Amino acid sequence: MSIILTDANFTDQVVNSNKLSVVDFWATWCPPCIALSPTMDALANDYEGRINVGKINTDENPQVSVTYGVTNLPCVLFILNGKVVDRQVGLAPKPIYDKKICRILEQEKA
Repeated sequence: MSIILTDANFTDQVVNSNKLSVVDFWATWCPPCIALSPTMDALANDYEGRINVGKINTDENPQVSVTYGVTNLPCVLFILNGKVVDRQVGLAPKPIYDKKICRILEQEKA
């Protein structure tokens, strides 16, 4: 299951983490965001213990969205060592996220 992120816990859960964090910026009024939710949960299960997968509701937690310049939803940021290393804007199938995650994890090993 994905971690529920907020403006209050984002730094501890994502920025200060030593793992890759895949963060889904979403809103309740966004149908593609709702459609992406099962994919994020599947990623959380597939990569459990290896990466962090979290969701942040942009309406309830606007500060993180402003900080990272998120203006379109859904937007998934891939954050490693406090820095955005990739992003996916708009709905995409699970293999796209898998490919990005695997590429980032391979680069981290190198």
